Amino acid sequence: MIDILLADDQVLFVNSLKDVIQMKAPDLRVAGVVYSGEEAIQFVRRHPRLDVAILDVRMQPIDGLEAVKVIHKEFPDVKIIMLTTFADDGYLRGALEHGASGYVLKDMLPQTFINAIRIVMEGQKYLSPQVIDSMVRRKQGEKPSWFAELTDKERRVLELLSFGWNNDEIASEANLGKQTVRNYVHDIYAKMGVRDRMQAMRVCIEARLFE
Repeated sequence: MIDILLADDQVLFVNSLKDVIQMKAPDLRVAGVVYSGEEAIQFVRRHPRLDVAILDVRMQPIDGLEAVKVIHKEFPDVKIIMLTTFADDGYLRGALEHGASGYVLKDMLPQTFINAIRIVMEGQKYLSPQVIDSMVRRKQGEKPSWFAELTDKERRVLELLSFGWNNDEIASEANLGKQTVRNYVHDIYAKMGVRDRMQAMRVCIEARLFE
């Protein structure tokens, strides 16, 4: 029996995932469901014999990338699979460097997801095909798919944001009103699929958007 932890702050999604696993995989047992990176770390500390931790990349207050660093360092035998919505979210390299064994998309077929868990338990790496395609495109210099959805103004705001400028500084540099900048930032986060400035900056750095 393979004991797994599910960690995702989308409550409906993660509990639906639990139900799917329990119905379709008799060799897998969901040992726990938590809703943040911090809870995931604490759960693994209480259950050191856990086999697999499945972590959403984007959680608050500690995201999946920070959680994988801690869990892998303290419990290197626990396999870690990252869950993501976007194939080109920019977190892949950091997750693999810090100990993740898998990186999968949330929209993959249930049986494919279950097979990914089994592959990782065998000591192999597993990446969703779309994630691999994204890696190839990035190496070829292509921008993430969401980048094409940004207007010219949004790209300029994101560029300044990625350099660490605050909203007031961006407003002054781009000759925009402060509320306009806040509106742009809100829309940019939605298109990128991130929740805050730090995540947006990290994605830009990983994707090398403004080098």
